Amino acid sequence: MRIFSGLVLVIASFSVAAQSHLDVQTVVQKQEVFVNDNGESDTRLVAADVVVPGETVFYTITFTNVSDEVADNVVITNPIAADLVYVEGSGFGPGADLQFSVDGGETFAAAEQLTVTEDGETRAAEASDYTHVRWVLRNNLDAGAQATARFAAVLE
Repeated sequence: MRIFSGLVLVIASFSVAAQSHLDVQTVVQKQEVFVNDNGESDTRLVAADVVVPGETVFYTITFTNVSDEVADNVVITNPIAADLVYVEGSGFGPGADLQFSVDGGETFAAAEQLTVTEDGETRAAEASDYTHVRWVLRNNLDAGAQATARFAAVLE
């Protein structure tokens, strides 16, 4: 059985447009089941210090405009580690368009526009084909403003 440290999952290079304006923080978590004060099972997100195959991890990317100027054309790109499979429908970022890459981050498009060619056959891309996820903000990010993006992936 493979067990991975959460630190391995965090190591990812981010591409950020308007880089000098943004402070980007990433938190990697997983769900933990616990018994609440009423004796009922409940879940909470905890640090993904140890992750085993089949577990889902949640990436939360928080970016803050730390300059005195408006950040425009903000694009946040996160690679998906080779041992992870993106969970379809899990990506979100209020006020952002979600795009994916299936070619190592060379090109990006909406999920429904992506195709993959294998053995001469072209098919619609699946979540397991995604190598990167990208959020393109529709609006500028004001000075001091903060935004959040998130996605989930399963460790193979």
